[in-house]
Order: sequence, then structure tokens, then C-alpha cells
Amino acid sequence: MAAGYLEILRARHATRLLVGTLVGRLPNATAAIAIVLFVRAEGGSYSLAGGLAATYGVANAVGQPVLGRLVDLYGQPRVQLPAAVLSAVAMTAFAFAGTDPLPLAHACVAAAGLFTPPLEGGLRALWPGVLREEGQVHTAYAMDAVAQEVMFTVGPLLVTLCTSVWSAQAALLVLSVIGVLGALSVVLSPPSRAWRSAPREAHWLGALRSPGLLALLGAFLFVGMALGSITVASVPYADDNGGDAVYGWLMAAVGLGALIGGLFYGARRWTGEPARRLQALVALLAVCYLPLTLMPGAVAMTLLAVLAGVFLAPAIACAFVLVDRHAPAGTVTEAFSWLVTTFTVGASVGTGLAGPVVQAGGALWGFVVPGVAGGVSLLVLLATGRVLAAPAGRAVVAASSENDPNRAVEPRLRSGDRA
Repeated sequence: MAAGYLEILRARHATRLLVGTLVGRLPNATAAIAIVLFVRAEGGSYSLAGGLAATYGVANAVGQPVLGRLVDLYGQPRVQLPAAVLSAVAMTAFAFAGTDPLPLAHACVAAAGLFTPPLEGGLRALWPGVLREEGQVHTAYAMDAVAQEVMFTVGPLLVTLCTSVWSAQAALLVLSVIGVLGALSVVLSPPSRAWRSAPREAHWLGALRSPGLLALLGAFLFVGMALGSITVASVPYADDNGGDAVYGWLMAAVGLGALIGGLFYGARRWTGEPARRLQALVALLAVCYLPLTLMPGAVAMTLLAVLAGVFLAPAIACAFVLVDRHAPAGTVTEAFSWLVTTFTVGASVGTGLAGPVVQAGGALWGFVVPGVAGGVSLLVLLATGRVLAAPAGRAVVAASSENDPNRAVEPRLRSGDRA
């Protein structure tokens, strides 16, 4: 397993691109908790903190595909770096202005979210140009999904550390600087500067004119809902079984499960149809959510939370392959950004849905929500199976004798819009 990942990291520019992207995305990964801690330090209510965090999230969901389309049109450096600077300036303004006046605070966090650079989609567009083989690109996608779990674990710890050592305001400022430095590292790299999108057909729908991409977005909306609902359902469970410490362990356990699953998934060269593989992974993901309804003691529940996360990163990594296949030519960054946006919106919807469910039926029914959402995601994939399995119109079909002993043909990745 280690050899496979080391092979990726030894590729020229690969480590710089991966680390730079993760560092550049830290402000986005930690924005919600940083905003909440800052508002509370300013004496604001949890309602105000939640409202501002939601404003950031909505603006971010809108900005990612828009900026992704601009990247496809004008290249990464011309869009990613100015966007990172504008986002940092807006968050810095919020850190100094505070929550009064309130309209200014909302405007600042909205601008910070709107201009968050689509580094995640940009990295996935760069992988095929940096790595030599299609199998390596698949491994890189899995490694990318694993690295996200690490980032979403380390990021909140960094925010709380900055807040405890300095202040919540300092945490916002430090994260803003870190984000710009990460984006700068990426856009100054030769692959980013040389990358050009494939020629695109002018269309107002952009990447969304692809039926295969729409099918994936529909499925991952519900995967996001499942994940968001777990974060809410775990609160009343933790209140009855040890408090905040247990809640923290449950959230970390889901991330640990995804980390383990992603590591093992990326260590293998997969053959066969990725659409069918994704159906199997999402089915396993939905099944592994169901044991959470047993609600055993804290230790056993933590182990069940690990199990619930095991198939998350593999499902996301497999989805990356299908996004690349079905993205219309010249829209690959936008397409990946739409997946990020859809997953984020789904998580927000899941959080909002689980709240009333928990209020009415308790933690048990709250843990039913992720299982149901996972099942609906599977139904979407089954209903659209033919669309997802169909090769994209511009795919390059080649025999894959190295990975497929039967020499089955399969469309190769197309996001290698190499200079």
C-alpha cells in the first residue's frame, strides 16, 4: 500500500500540488468553526454564529462552480490566486469589523465564501498531466480523498489551538494567510501554469449539460445528506453517553473510517466498470450506516462510527473517475467543483433535516436518516446506471491490457488537458 502512494508522491510536482492544495483549502475546511468561535468571543449568540456560518456556506456553494468555469476558460493562475486574495481580504475585514454592523459582517463572510478558490477541482484536473498512467491517476484520486479526511481532522484542531494560544480573531487572520500561501504554491507550479482546458463548446449550462454528471450529482446530494445528518444525530446520543468528549470521538471515528477505507481502496488497481463499482460502494456505505441505530455504549458506538465511514472515501474516489469521464470537454474543473458544491449542499440539507427528526423522535430516528439517505443515493445510481456506464462522447477508448487480463476496453481519463 505504502509503495503505491510513494510512487505517486515521487512524481515530479505531485507532493507540492497535493500539499499546496490542502494548505490552500484550510480556510474553507475550518471556516464554520472559526466563524462560530469568533462570534462567541465577540459576545454574539449561537444563532448569530450559525447564521453567519450558513451565509459563508451558501456563498461557497455558489462560488465553486462559477470559479471552476472561469478556471476552465482562463487558466488556474489568473483565477485561483486573485480569488484566494479576495477571500482572505474579506475574512480579514470580518475579523477586524466584528459582528456590528451585522449587514457588513454578512457581506464579508459571503465574499469570503464566494471567492474561495476551487483548488480541489483544480488539483483533480492536474493529476492526469502530472502522472504517467491511468492507474496512478485513480490512486491519486483515492489519496486525495484520504488527504481531505486528514485536513478536516487537523484543521479544527489548528483553529482551536490558535484561539486558545492567541484569540479567535488571530485564528481568522492566520487561516487567511495560510490559504493565500497554499494557493500561491499551487499556481506558481509549472503544471498549474502550463495547464489549459480542452476546447469547449459554448453552452450556458456548462458541465451540467452532461446527463452522467447530473446523475452523479443527484446521488451525492444524498450521500452528503447522510453525512450531515450523522453530525446532528450524534449530539443527543453524546449527551446521554458522556458529553462533548464522546461527540468528538464519534466525529473523529467517521473520519478515521474514511481514512482507512481510502487507503486500502487506493492501494489496489481496479478493473471493470467504475459505475457498477460505485453502486456497490454506495450500497455498502448505506448498509454500514444502519448499525448506528443500535446505539450501544460509547466505545462500541465509536467502532460503529468507524465502520460507517469506511466506504465514504472509496465512493468519493470512484466518483472522481466518473466525473472525469462524463465532464464535457473543457469543463473538467467546473464539473469537479459541482460535485464539491452538491456534496456541501447535501450535508447542509441533512443537518437541517435531522434537527426536527431528532427533536421529534430522539437520537434513534436521527440515525435512521443517514441509512435512508444512503439508500436513496443507491436508488439514484441504479436508476441512472445506463447513463453512467455509457462512455462519454469524447473519451479515448484503448485496450487496458496492463490492468485487465481480458483486455476489456474502457474509456480513459480525459481531464488530462495537458499543455
